[in-house]
Amino acid sequence: MKRTLESLDKGSLEGRRALVRVDFNVPLKDGSVTDDTRIRAALPTIKYLRDRGARLVLFSHLGRPKNGPDPKYSMQPIVRALEKLLGAPVTFLADPTSPEAVTATKRLPRGGVAVAENTRFYPGEEKNDGSLAERFAALGDLYVNDAFGSAHRAHASTEAVARLLKPAVSGLLMERELRYLGQALHQPKRPFVAVLGGAKISGKIDLIEALLPKVDEILLGGAMACTFFKAMGLETGKSLVEPDRVDLARDLMKKAGKKLVLPTGAVIGRELAPGTETRTVKRDAIPEGWAVYDIDPATEKSFAESIEQAGTVVWNGPMGVFETPPFDHGTLAIARAMARATEHGTITVIGGGDSAAAVAQAGLADRITHVSTGGGASLEFLEGKALPGVAALDEA
Repeated sequence: MKRTLESLDKGSLEGRRALVRVDFNVPLKDGSVTDDTRIRAALPTIKYLRDRGARLVLFSHLGRPKNGPDPKYSMQPIVRALEKLLGAPVTFLADPTSPEAVTATKRLPRGGVAVAENTRFYPGEEKNDGSLAERFAALGDLYVNDAFGSAHRAHASTEAVARLLKPAVSGLLMERELRYLGQALHQPKRPFVAVLGGAKISGKIDLIEALLPKVDEILLGGAMACTFFKAMGLETGKSLVEPDRVDLARDLMKKAGKKLVLPTGAVIGRELAPGTETRTVKRDAIPEGWAVYDIDPATEKSFAESIEQAGTVVWNGPMGVFETPPFDHGTLAIARAMARATEHGTITVIGGGDSAAAVAQAGLADRITHVSTGGGASLEFLEGKALPGVAALDEA
């Protein structure tokens, strides 16, 4: 267990500078934030610190700038979006490595907020450079990591600084992520069901192997099911198959036995395009020249039944090409089944990425127990890997 923000003596926050690593890597268009979900996810931690008189210095990366500073990845639009959400002015630190930035943080009023420029503008950030971390650390008196989505990366602002600036604790969002993902892995209410999808088996091998001993069932959809169909000797037409993973799929099926549940049928199309000709077929009746783009209604129904009878469900990866209707049907059906299961007391956890996007698209995010903010981080956590940004925090 990691030490949490709430474990700190509340009086000890008054007037102190809290260096908070947040995940404000949000989409921008024409210099404005188009989706502020990640900013709003950090508001409970920001409010907690402001209410106790701390001075907040927020750090985040944004995009993938190459070769240093790039105006299109500046944090300035985020400052404007945060000011609107807080209803208060926010100071912008144009160069958080400068002596002027240190002075500016010390001049912040109690409850004041500053946002530093994009951490990836500094070459030492992604190298986890100790000297850059020292300059970051000079802006705070304590460290709070609330950026679960970046916790799987050992960067100067997520790992090195947490070893320099003490106490180093988890924020409220980070604490929630670790609690729900950890509970699903180590103390699940049973039956424990994992729903896995996505295009490629290669990206999910570690996850399947890590979950097999823990779960009661793995429901497997998405294009990666086609590699398993091929391993069963079935015709897969023009479907996406990883030929070099067919033997692995065969071994996984042997090892998993009845735990691994594959679709019984598919929605196929002549091509991946809106308005294309589609058919619903059994998995052993996929014709040449056609490709699998979604699970079929019979699979939707059987998967939904398993989800609704479960005690804990973890979902990672879409059931089809949900960005291209009508191949979003299976994924949205799983999202609805997750929401119904939650109402009946099932612990439902969405492992970020495309699954989180699908639940948001269906308007069901607030009807799920926990929707993770970190795709890659939640995947690595569920695989049982240590996350550097978490490992560097103080033990409880």
